[in-house]
Amino acid sequence: MRSELRRCLALLLALAIGAGAAGQAAAQSTGSRTLAPGIGGVPGQLPGFPLLGQSGMPQSAVTTPSGAPATQPPPTFDQRSLADIPGQQRGTERIGSPTQAEGGASLVAPLGDQARIAGPATAVFGAALFTGQQQSSSEAPNPNYVLAPGDRVSVRAWGAVDSELVGVIDPAGNLFLPNIGPIRVAGVRVGDLQAMVEGEVRKVYTSQVQVYATVLSTQRIGVFVTGFVRAPGRYAGVASDSILDFLVRAGGVDPGRGSFREIAITRGGSNVANVDLYRFLLEGRLTQIRLQEGDTIVVGRQRAMIGADGAVRNNYLFESTSRASLSGRELIDLARPLPAATNAVVRGVRSSQPFSRYMTIGELAQQTLLDQDTVTFVADVATRTIRVNVEGSRLYPSVLVTDRDMTLCQILDHIAVDPGLANTDGVFILRPALALQQKRAIDEALDRLERQLFLAPAPTGSVAEARSAEANLISQYIGRARRVQPEGRLVVMGQDGGCAPLRLENGDIIVIPERSQTVLVQGEVNLPQAVIWREGWSATDYLDAAGGLSERGSRSTLMLRRPSGQAILNPQVPPRPGDELIALPYLDPKIWLFGRDLVTTLFQIALAARVFINN
Repeated sequence: MRSELRRCLALLLALAIGAGAAGQAAAQSTGSRTLAPGIGGVPGQLPGFPLLGQSGMPQSAVTTPSGAPATQPPPTFDQRSLADIPGQQRGTERIGSPTQAEGGASLVAPLGDQARIAGPATAVFGAALFTGQQQSSSEAPNPNYVLAPGDRVSVRAWGAVDSELVGVIDPAGNLFLPNIGPIRVAGVRVGDLQAMVEGEVRKVYTSQVQVYATVLSTQRIGVFVTGFVRAPGRYAGVASDSILDFLVRAGGVDPGRGSFREIAITRGGSNVANVDLYRFLLEGRLTQIRLQEGDTIVVGRQRAMIGADGAVRNNYLFESTSRASLSGRELIDLARPLPAATNAVVRGVRSSQPFSRYMTIGELAQQTLLDQDTVTFVADVATRTIRVNVEGSRLYPSVLVTDRDMTLCQILDHIAVDPGLANTDGVFILRPALALQQKRAIDEALDRLERQLFLAPAPTGSVAEARSAEANLISQYIGRARRVQPEGRLVVMGQDGGCAPLRLENGDIIVIPERSQTVLVQGEVNLPQAVIWREGWSATDYLDAAGGLSERGSRSTLMLRRPSGQAILNPQVPPRPGDELIALPYLDPKIWLFGRDLVTTLFQIALAARVFINN
């Protein structure tokens, strides 16, 4: 158990200190070169990025770091399959080496819906119409409602004549007023009722009579709702209710069987109107029809259903206007692919056999899609440029857009700095992808450590108690270590100030630290503090200036960390300005202290999570 614990803790310590060393080793294996002249304070220019002249206007010429025009040979393509061309004779589509952008198609989410779960569409377009609560009928119709027989109207007159009447429009469409006679109000808008009644009264009472007319309630009707709805039946309402009100009362269109595009209204056995809810959903237009007592709303069977997902704004299942198919152009109009979408994957069934095709958006527009097909829109194009951020002591732009084959040494030629303020030997890179790798490596090591702690058998009861106490102590530090977020620091500068010709990735952050005149002394010292750098001082002098080593400190466990992130164990060289001198704790051979102190050190180093070189 002890040997396994030592091995696991040692591995965990190595991962926490050197996570991402493989990426840094690859960068170092390509060699190094002297720091580019542009880092000394002369502003340079990136290919495709305008160089500002003395007047502040962009210069017309675009050059490479060597001064030659930034021309690229045209890409070459071959119509034959690569399998038919010998390896030495195959043409290249682009000069350079592959990048992560060539890893395959990617799904893109809309800017306003970044939390969308990638995957096939599951919701039917328009089904949300019937997910709300059922609304009761309103007794007061809207101003655009047209009066019909059976509606209740109130008319009041005062002044020379004082009377009030509440009447019902008769089957002939008239409302009888005493001393006035019948007034035809059927077919009149509610908003025009006041003016119409007042005009009729004025024909008899020319002055000193005021009139007020209003609609109290509309006719109560019963409408049958049937077909492919959730709850067919007869539902009561008022004549001013729309077809949507009665569909909601019937539970809405069944999304698995019913049609949103084929809804018929029958009266006396004849079809009086057809409703397509897509016109309402997309254009806000709904067939205007006044429902009557005994009308029937029939929801037809579902037509061809095609799904759209991926890089689209409308991630839904869409119903076709025909029984069996939907054109690709119609689906594109309904799904609204994002600008980044370049291709589509069509999956379905043809002749009882699985069917799958990969095509461009233009080719999709010419296709005929069948029932139950799914179309996934993807972004499948290699990015030609990358974006790199520059932080720290720099001049001019902090965001650079460059060709994706640009290396660090080349881009440093085009970053202007103040040589008196910038520490050009301490340049390093923060890479988000590397931070994820570091986090994954640390979590895997912690998982192995937990298995060793809690699954090892104990020969006696006393050994089991000791191991239990030890495991509980270490598990507390493991929990703290899991909360560490590595920064993904990548060491790119050598001892001689040369940079590694590392190819940059999209999202990289180039950090240029400022010059410092201090040496930070920390770790197992009595007074951790920053000490002013002095010419000729050794590591021992800085330790003495920080109060000397603590009880757990040892001169054999010193570590020197450069501003670039490079770490040197047991350094034989004196610290430089801006360096950190760390006195690591001395590990007691006893297993209890070994586990406790090592995990404490693990947490401290994992908190930094930096890549370094052992010299």
